[in-house]
Amino acid sequence: MNDFESISIEGYAEGSGDEHPRYAAIVLAAGVGSRMRSDTKKQFMPLCDVPVVIHALKAFDENSNISSIVLVTGREDMEYARMLCMEYGIKKLSSIAEGGSTRFRSVYNGLRCVSAETDYVLIHDGARPLVSESLINRCCDYVTGYKACVAAIPTSDTIKTGDGSGYAVETLDRASLYIVQTPQAFFYPLIMDAYDRLFVTVNEYQSDESKITDDAVIVESMSSYRVKFVNGDKCNIKITTPEDMIIAEALLNMKKNH
Repeated sequence: MNDFESISIEGYAEGSGDEHPRYAAIVLAAGVGSRMRSDTKKQFMPLCDVPVVIHALKAFDENSNISSIVLVTGREDMEYARMLCMEYGIKKLSSIAEGGSTRFRSVYNGLRCVSAETDYVLIHDGARPLVSESLINRCCDYVTGYKACVAAIPTSDTIKTGDGSGYAVETLDRASLYIVQTPQAFFYPLIMDAYDRLFVTVNEYQSDESKITDDAVIVESMSSYRVKFVNGDKCNIKITTPEDMIIAEALLNMKKNH
């Protein structure tokens, strides 16, 4: 197993050790963001004068359920990310982990930095800056009962499959289709065991890594647990293109004015 770099945050204090469940958050900010057409990585671009990833970090930092946060970012950005977190007062940050070559490798590095005393972990895309307190709370509530859950919203669009040549093949029943978001929340021992099993499969059998699109699919394929849907949030958009920044800014301004 390859080693990875991490930064432990000096001054971070562990929780009180009471009997309440301990929830950790892993915030992923290791992407390149090539579709943003910017020299600045999307997670560090200013959104209402605050870097995108800081909006996401603040949501978890200010949530009373969350006891610690692990930030995952590129090796070249780790020190910059640490300075940003200090500047914006992210108090629950316990460590910064180096991102991997794929999303699931980045998650694994983050999971390995989570305290062994953690009961549940919420995994969130740093490019989703509008995650709300209520959505985080719902994920905490659901994961306590179901051990594995993901934020999701029913699709209102018609979805068709194609044949690879630009022709429609089949119209899917949208009543059973959901758009999956993050956070995705799991019982910590469950997600760690699923990832450990995944890496045995990937390393020994050269699995098709393109099919590993989120954390839920790892739990589905590496354990007997079913993943429960949590009511997501249409405002919980993912920043992918420059147009998304405009939408996110409008949504943030709307929230401030209400």
